[in-house]
Amino acid sequence: MSVRELVVLGTASQVPTRHRNHNGYLLRWDGEGILFDPGEGTQRQMLRAGVAAHDIDRICVTHFHGDHSLGLAGVIQRINLDQVPHPVTAHYPRSGQRFFTRLRYATAYRETVDLTEAPVHQDGDLAVTPSYTLQARKLSHPVESYGYRLIEPDGRRMLPDRLAAHGIKGPDVGRLQREGVLADVRLEDVSEVRRGQRFAFVMDTRLCDGVYALAEGCDMLVIESTFLDEDIELAAEHGHLTVGQAARVAKECGVRHLVLTHFSQRYSEPDEFERQARAAGFEGELSVAHDLQRVPVPKRR
Repeated sequence: MSVRELVVLGTASQVPTRHRNHNGYLLRWDGEGILFDPGEGTQRQMLRAGVAAHDIDRICVTHFHGDHSLGLAGVIQRINLDQVPHPVTAHYPRSGQRFFTRLRYATAYRETVDLTEAPVHQDGDLAVTPSYTLQARKLSHPVESYGYRLIEPDGRRMLPDRLAAHGIKGPDVGRLQREGVLADVRLEDVSEVRRGQRFAFVMDTRLCDGVYALAEGCDMLVIESTFLDEDIELAAEHGHLTVGQAARVAKECGVRHLVLTHFSQRYSEPDEFERQARAAGFEGELSVAHDLQRVPVPKRR
């Protein structure tokens, strides 16, 4: 059975706290693992969460502030130490190439893994696999930052009543799905479009077109909510979102499950984030993320 879930490794913003590690998020998508923004301490959080280096197929870095990238050195070396048997691809802003290179080769170690560097320099598709298309959109932050979005290809949902009406059953159903036609019956005659799932990861940014483009129609949106609404001026000054802004984006874009994260150390209680998100009008599933949490991607509609 395929597994699609978010494993939260860390939820702090600039400064970690006793209860919140720096950023780190692993998305399990069927048999693949995508590690987003490995901040300092990610390797230990992986151990605590039961995430192995072998689980990582792709690394996506939104930008090169330390709380989103200082864990790269340890993660890359661990991938090589454990001799991960499959290739690993790393995406990051091309303008930060010097930072990625420094982190990749921060200390001496033996390279055993095929690590492909695939930097991002513009909006668009980064990778197309049978399970998803990975896209990037530029965000608005003091340093160049990109958000990421996964889109599953649309499929088809078979309709039992229409199959029965045409007398199609057993192995013939699979044959029709594979070939698209059986005798004079077309696949579209006995099925309907099943919309593919969508996931977006939006970190440090002000409100901008990229935020809305990434969030549009998502089944799960993981988004920074660094500040409470009363600190909106601080958010704008430092290039961040408030919880109310994040929740309104989710509402306007039809997000099904909103995951709030990247909290300033100035706030110790998470309840106010949930209250302000609801006050902003978001009525879907809501998670105020905490370290080591596992959040399932909502089932297909």
